[in-house]
Amino acid sequence: MSTDTSTAYVPVAETLGTVLAPSARPQRPSALSSSMTFGWRAMLKIKHVPEQLFDVTAFPIMMTLMFTFLFGGALAGSPGQYLQFVLPGIMVQSVVMITMYTGVEVNKDIERGVFDRFRTLPMWRPAPMVGYLLGDMLRYVTASTVILIVGLILGFRPGGGIAGAVAGIAVLVGFSFAFSWLWTMLGLLLRSEKSVMGWSMMVLFPLTFLSNVFVNPDTMPGWLQVFVVHINPISHLVAAVRSLMGGNADFGELGWVLAASLVLVAVFGALTMRLYNRK
Repeated sequence: MSTDTSTAYVPVAETLGTVLAPSARPQRPSALSSSMTFGWRAMLKIKHVPEQLFDVTAFPIMMTLMFTFLFGGALAGSPGQYLQFVLPGIMVQSVVMITMYTGVEVNKDIERGVFDRFRTLPMWRPAPMVGYLLGDMLRYVTASTVILIVGLILGFRPGGGIAGAVAGIAVLVGFSFAFSWLWTMLGLLLRSEKSVMGWSMMVLFPLTFLSNVFVNPDTMPGWLQVFVVHINPISHLVAAVRSLMGGNADFGELGWVLAASLVLVAVFGALTMRLYNRK
């Protein structure tokens, strides 16, 4: 009794050829699609751990109320008058302070081994990093909106109207996106999330408090004014946001903020990807 194996073998070979053929492979996702996917992943983390929203809701409210009523009478004669000056600064300080959590989340994923899986995927290399930042932009917008609403309730009235307030928030979110690349680099470079937070606070506290957030730099010593007015990027950002909300846009400060944002992305974005590829 003879058995013809060729008739059974040929269909299997044809099937394997069809499965492994290049035309049957899924199309490589675009850079935008990959980045948006990782951005959605970052937002899902907030959904599963809603306590993360404390930093963008309760903390900004506390900062606004505390500084307005604690220092308003002493520095400006009344809390309402001081609020007109300080609210854009508090908004900048609160949003810039939470940018450090980008580096913390990056470091957490490295410790869990998640990045090893990301590198094996056929996608645009920077997508995980860009996704982190896109997801965190929702946090920045949320914090800015909460502060603006609280300020409006307390009596803050932006001279530039709603358009000026929205423009100020847009500038702040754009700069924060660029500034966050510094923390992604630290998240890849340092060995623990506590180290990332420690280094972040060492940078953020001097930048935000040695600035024009709470007081006019004209009352400061001359040597400190040099740093606050001409060197500190947070002061330039506050001046730009304050001018937009006040209805008198300072294009010099806006240009400075735009240039600083481009430099931050070019320098720390490149360093981040270099570390990511070597990690």
